[in-house]
Amino acid sequence: MLAIGTIAPEFELLDQNGQAHRLSDYRGRRVILYFYPKDMTSGCTKQACAFGELYPQFREKGAVVLGVSKDSVASHKRFEEKYGLPFPLLSDPERNVIQAYDVWKEKMNYGKVTMGVVRTTYLIDENGIIVRAFDKVKAADNPAQMLALI
Repeated sequence: MLAIGTIAPEFELLDQNGQAHRLSDYRGRRVILYFYPKDMTSGCTKQACAFGELYPQFREKGAVVLGVSKDSVASHKRFEEKYGLPFPLLSDPERNVIQAYDVWKEKMNYGKVTMGVVRTTYLIDENGIIVRAFDKVKAADNPAQMLALI
């Protein structure tokens, strides 16, 4: 996990509609950048839907929500459509951003060690500085936790 007080790494990724997003596009706004393992899985769906339900409140507070996983643009599109998600889901199949944000880690899965995305959420301020960072977050609780912080 990246340290609080550091400059958030710049990135450019495509969303579920094929539109490019750069972190620098959101200068002047707070960004909730959350990394999740996989579209359509139980925990990831709970987290995404909770962010979706609270999205109007994030917007009222001038914040942006961006979800990132290694799933494809097409997978993100199906995820967005199935659950009516109102925010960008960014595709990082090469894991460049996932690795830059230090969320690709060893995980224990059914007694087996595998590599994967550790569910992590960063709050980035208007100047691109990481002001809060949470790893191993509880999927269903994380959106409300982040809303309370902003």
